[in-house]
Amino acid sequence: QVQFVESGGGLVKPGGSLRLSCAASGFAFRGRAMTWYRQGPGKERESVAAIGSDGSTITYVASVKGRFTISRDNAKNTLYLQMNSLKTEDTAVYYCNSGWGTIGQSAIWGQGTQVTVSS
Repeated sequence: QVQFVESGGGLVKPGGSLRLSCAASGFAFRGRAMTWYRQGPGKERESVAAIGSDGSTITYVASVKGRFTISRDNAKNTLYLQMNSLKTEDTAVYYCNSGWGTIGQSAIWGQGTQVTVSS
């Protein structure tokens, strides 16, 4: 059974930082690319960042480039998202899934972790 468990969200002021974690299980984590997504209030889910299976290939959506860093620990089956210089528009529920965007994405989703950026 494929599972994704996101954690690390919370309430932070603009300019602050958070580190999100995604614990994955039920598949060969080290052999798959991974992607972070987010869904803001009243908005569609969007891809935020993606990382290849060995961590060497990384992409970001333009709005987070230079502020967010995606990484992974294959020994722990865990994906991370370091978020710095947070803005109010980063407020969303953040999810992780396997694959490169929708390519190789699992039909199973976790509950996500809430990130709220507010003064």
